[in-house]
Amino acid sequence: MIIIGEKINGSIPLMGKAIQEKNESYVVECAQKQADAGATYIDICASVPEEVEVETLKWLIELVQAVTDVPICVDSPSPRAIIAALPFCKTVGLVNSVSLEGEKIDTIFPVIANTKWECIALLCDDKGIPTTVEKRLAVFDGIMQKAEEYQIESSRLHIDPLVETLSTSGSSLTTFAECTREIKKRFPDIHVTSGLSNISFGLPVRKLINQAFMVLALGAGMDSAIIDPTNRDLLGLVYATKALLEQDEYCLEYIAAYREGLIGPKSK
Repeated sequence: MIIIGEKINGSIPLMGKAIQEKNESYVVECAQKQADAGATYIDICASVPEEVEVETLKWLIELVQAVTDVPICVDSPSPRAIIAALPFCKTVGLVNSVSLEGEKIDTIFPVIANTKWECIALLCDDKGIPTTVEKRLAVFDGIMQKAEEYQIESSRLHIDPLVETLSTSGSSLTTFAECTREIKKRFPDIHVTSGLSNISFGLPVRKLINQAFMVLALGAGMDSAIIDPTNRDLLGLVYATKALLEQDEYCLEYIAAYREGLIGPKSK
């Protein structure tokens, strides 16, 4: 399971405050905790005005790299900010993200084409998020055509089929799951990823919806997720679900996670 740590994001109020105040210790502590919890990548999203975004990304990336070797997931709605931030990373990581919106894919794919950088690709275009499985898969086909054009292997892509809010779209999970199954059928080595928060927006006890979505999405073939790796309950569900899906022989990863203190009751 590829775990993309989500905590260093300026849209989160406490992190946004830390970024604004240049609170280095808060950022460093957050990075270290996610690394210790087993994050595969640490997502860094500044969420600041465009004129200071690259400078802020550089500051955040350097802080994180000072305390951990976990690769960076460079996250920005601006493809140009992403490209400008890539040289600040000591090792190749993950780009978040491209789509068929505007010139995003034609801006980023040429830059990462002859590298080992991986990339999240969202199934949306200039019209927004398609409402049906068929239309999302049409966007997927367009992304894969671009990947072939720039010779980017499918194994380097993390496709996000996108989830709509459950309270306004009752088929949110089923649409996501159907897309995931078809994508994995066509390209077994491609990754499928998602965040969790969108699906539960506006509902009470959101963590229950998020946890249920995680389990069902993993069952459909999702193998990557943008989550809080320090959330022991959520991480425990990931390891337990992998074992139940026959993706963890003899439950060795589950047992190791418990022994390392990543899941289960927190020791006093």
